[in-house]
Amino acid sequence: MEFRVDRQTLADAVAWAARTLPARPALPVLAGMLIDVNEQGELTLAGFDYEVSARAREDADVTEPGRALVPGRLLADIVRNLPPHPVEIFTKGSEVVVRCGPAEFGLLTLPVEDYPTLPEPPARAGTVPADLFAAAVAQVTPAAGRDDTLPMLTGVRVDLDGDTMWLACTDRYRIAARELTWSPADPDFTAGVVVPARTLADTAKAIKRGAEVAIDLGGGADTLIGVSGGGRSMTSRLLDDQYINYRSRLTGTWSSVAEIPVAPFVEAIKRAALVTERGTPVQLAFTSGEVRIRAATGDSARANESLAVELTGDDIDIAFAPQYLLDGLAGIDTEYARLECAGPTKAALLTGIPDKKDSDDTKDDATDTGFRYLAMPVRLTP
Repeated sequence: MEFRVDRQTLADAVAWAARTLPARPALPVLAGMLIDVNEQGELTLAGFDYEVSARAREDADVTEPGRALVPGRLLADIVRNLPPHPVEIFTKGSEVVVRCGPAEFGLLTLPVEDYPTLPEPPARAGTVPADLFAAAVAQVTPAAGRDDTLPMLTGVRVDLDGDTMWLACTDRYRIAARELTWSPADPDFTAGVVVPARTLADTAKAIKRGAEVAIDLGGGADTLIGVSGGGRSMTSRLLDDQYINYRSRLTGTWSSVAEIPVAPFVEAIKRAALVTERGTPVQLAFTSGEVRIRAATGDSARANESLAVELTGDDIDIAFAPQYLLDGLAGIDTEYARLECAGPTKAALLTGIPDKKDSDDTKDDATDTGFRYLAMPVRLTP
């Protein structure tokens, strides 16, 4: 095996493949990164931990095709710190040699014949623009659970129905959901799966902008999902597909509806949170024309700030964990947000208000921008 490749190209590809390498592998070969080059000048780097596989494909100047398995994390550290010169990689005896300008490293190879066969993705289900997919995944994943004893809650629920895709996460105290349009291979395709949130978030964030993301998903007993785009691909085992009926909880009858300027509201919440301790909420008192934002830590510190808002319906005093509010507001990319409440102890819905099209327009009449964030308030003690 011998090939030559641009250093930055190699660094990006190695970083992608290294994302799946386990810190404590069940088998020594799973700590390896597979390097494969063919006669057509294609370089493939891959990592696999039996749950998630990641592959990166790039063009290279190939002198001799071949494949080798090397310690993956060490290769990633080396490539990340190489000088800005083209990189030559070749096998020499039991070593893979990495040469870049004046720097040279030798890595002892692992037995490539013992490396497990990489899983092949299911059939192509459809495509979605990378930028749209990455933004949608970033909006919902902050609400995913962190408790591994409840694996379903650590995932992203992906529902596909015709040209509509829903992504949703919940940790039982909040639900973040995003509706978007995608291009299915079969207009009648439907599916509902749960994908590990951390895996999907890393994948969506790393795929090159401007690319098309392909979703590979089978039916029946298929337990894999494939996501690929821009020369990068991954497969992941699916989690148990049992999930709450989240969409039914994102509608309701609201007695108080506030329209809030997002950027000033975010800054005010951050300031109020400075005086809170863990578990201390930020209180929001909505009255006609304003919201008063309050927080306190016993008698040692307090914050109080007012912000102009538009309120329709009843005055309301409601409290939230500040980070829950900030996570929801981070998913809104419009100038104004809508907070809909049905009482101080019932879940409240946060959505974006579509920006007006020109100076003569009033706010768009559309209900929201496709992103919905439902959060349980903190019950205030009298």
